[in-house]
Amino acid sequence: MHTLIRFVLTSFILVGFLLHLNGFWTISLIEQVERLTYDARVRASVLNEVDDRIAIIDIDEKSLAEEGQWPWPRRKLGAVVDVLYQHYGIQALALDSVFPEPDGHSGLPWLGALEGSDVGQLEGVQRWIGQQRKVWDDDRVFAAALQRHEPVLGFVLKGLGGAEAQLGQLPPAVVDDARQMPASYIRATSYTANLDTLQAATPYAGFFDNPTLDSDGVFRRVPLLQQHDDAVYGSLALMTLARALSDTREPAQIELEYDARGGPRNALNLEYLRVGTYRVPVDENVAVLVPYRGAQGSFPYFSVSDVLHQRVDPEALRGRIAILGTTAPGLKDHRTTPVGVAYAGVEVHANIISGILDDRIKHKVPYLVGIETTMLVVISLIFTLLFPRVSPLLGTLMVGGMVVGLAGLSFGLWRTADFVVPLGGPLLFLFILVLVQMTYGYFVEARAKREVARLFGHYVPPELVSEMAQDTLAAEMRSDSREMTVLFSDIRNFTSISERLPPQELTALMNEFLTPLTEVIHRHRGTIDKYMGDAVMAFWGAPLPDEQHARRALQAALEMVGCMRRLADEFRARGLPELRIGVGINTGVMSVGNMGSQFRMAYTVLGDAVNLGSRLEGLTKQYGVSVICGDSTRRLVDDWAYRDLDRVRVKGKVEPVGIFEPLGVRAELDAQTRKELKHYRDALLAYRNQSWSEAELQFYQLQKSRPDPHPIYQVYLDRIEIFKRMPPGPEWDGVFTHTSK
Repeated sequence: MHTLIRFVLTSFILVGFLLHLNGFWTISLIEQVERLTYDARVRASVLNEVDDRIAIIDIDEKSLAEEGQWPWPRRKLGAVVDVLYQHYGIQALALDSVFPEPDGHSGLPWLGALEGSDVGQLEGVQRWIGQQRKVWDDDRVFAAALQRHEPVLGFVLKGLGGAEAQLGQLPPAVVDDARQMPASYIRATSYTANLDTLQAATPYAGFFDNPTLDSDGVFRRVPLLQQHDDAVYGSLALMTLARALSDTREPAQIELEYDARGGPRNALNLEYLRVGTYRVPVDENVAVLVPYRGAQGSFPYFSVSDVLHQRVDPEALRGRIAILGTTAPGLKDHRTTPVGVAYAGVEVHANIISGILDDRIKHKVPYLVGIETTMLVVISLIFTLLFPRVSPLLGTLMVGGMVVGLAGLSFGLWRTADFVVPLGGPLLFLFILVLVQMTYGYFVEARAKREVARLFGHYVPPELVSEMAQDTLAAEMRSDSREMTVLFSDIRNFTSISERLPPQELTALMNEFLTPLTEVIHRHRGTIDKYMGDAVMAFWGAPLPDEQHARRALQAALEMVGCMRRLADEFRARGLPELRIGVGINTGVMSVGNMGSQFRMAYTVLGDAVNLGSRLEGLTKQYGVSVICGDSTRRLVDDWAYRDLDRVRVKGKVEPVGIFEPLGVRAELDAQTRKELKHYRDALLAYRNQSWSEAELQFYQLQKSRPDPHPIYQVYLDRIEIFKRMPPGPEWDGVFTHTSK
């Protein structure tokens, strides 16, 4: 019952996680924990090395102080572009900025005002104004620099909810029809791009917005492609790399790769984006996880004022990919990332380019949902089937091992295969299961265990109490009728011994032998029925069913005899009376349950099989043996050796029964014992065939064969002597009738 309840609770939690995993609903806690574990893996695997292949041309506070407040005149930006290409010999340049409006620093407005004045109407002045328009048009000067070198401009794509205005001119698309490269592109509804004059000067531009920003505002992934209308456009990082990888002024080819196993090309089997010879793992939105190299400063920074005035060693920039961006706090181009809170946005682009060049982009495999589902199901099965059955210490070690295993698997695949295997979801699922299972175990199962322990703690071993607590039906002690084995033990001549001892010594003596006898019974999973003075009654097969009830009872009986022999030696050394034990065992159908009155109840067994067990214990004294079992017990444990003691009618029963002395596992008997048992069987057969002389000779030989002969030999010699004088007659069935208990 408890296992079923645990299974239902676990299934309920599992369904909730699976619904979240498959997008049917969103559980923010799961997303938050997954992000935390992702960020931890990023920080644990950063290279912390500077990549000098990519240079940041920084509009920093020093540059603002030297060159003036931003935005600068476009003429000055054109000079920066020229000096980077012509003096420093860079490989490619990206401008992490957008220029959607005419330059406000231009002298054109002043020329227009002059032209409209009376002076402007003079012929010479008009001619001069016409000449100066081209010189004073900063946008034209900037466009000329762009046309000479064709760097990559920036622009912004805006999705739903953004302003619908479409400013400036979009660059040429990567592909004009998105159906040619199908994917679940993020769609933009508007844009802010560069002036027509500027965009016409260079065919290259990339968007620098990030519509995949996580809800906590952290930059973890960035799309490489977005769609506007039917066309697809590239990101600033992608277009810059494509420009740098090309030997000509044409960018490197950009394509999407799909699952090689075939089928229609779509977002479900999209795996890679190819730029030139580089393959970049992407998700269905054609987005990549930003491969941060480390904290801000993972790329060399050069103040733009130093670059403009040629104060930088040309070799520091020659052949490099340069990105013009800003770290000045007032320009607000800072991002929150897994490796820093105020991280320069320009360095995000640099990390993407660096990661593609080094093949360090982490891959969220398409079958990620299947992997996480499998992990959750395995964790569920372990916690439902194993966790409730182990000790608290082992359970704690098991949970710790699972945490280490999940973290090790996730981080190992992260480092060796660049796979992003989910970790936060499984860990949170594991934590919730532990919490639920422990809560249920404490408030429900623990209460049941305490109740069972209260009812049975003095009668059954602790491990049996724990098993019973798993089955509430057993804990209810329902009355039942089943095949079981009962055991009765009694101390020989204890009445005469007790008469010679003071009450305190008698109580101490009883405790000294009843305690170890009880421990033996418990060790063999027996249930104490009652103590009757010096006698003990126990049974096997209840309250929990036990297919080995007969075997365990026999094992307990022989161990009890050995225990009393060891105690006898101790008692003699202390001057106490020597104690010997007799044990009767019988198997049969018995009624078991909580019986009694409204004033007092007891969990006990009743039936003829129980009564016979009590009679067999009484016969141990008459046959001179320590243990006697009935024939039904012998048949259930047929790999043991037994001495066939007799066929008897006990007091209160008409039907004869066979009684046997259990000797132990047959295969473990020594050769001498086997030989003696065979001789004994021959003698007993002669006795039952009324061959008195032959039987007498056989028993006499057995008695003389060893210095400590078995008492049964003398029992049969005495009977033979009587039967020789008064034969029982041809109708005799070999049964001996006992008239006393």
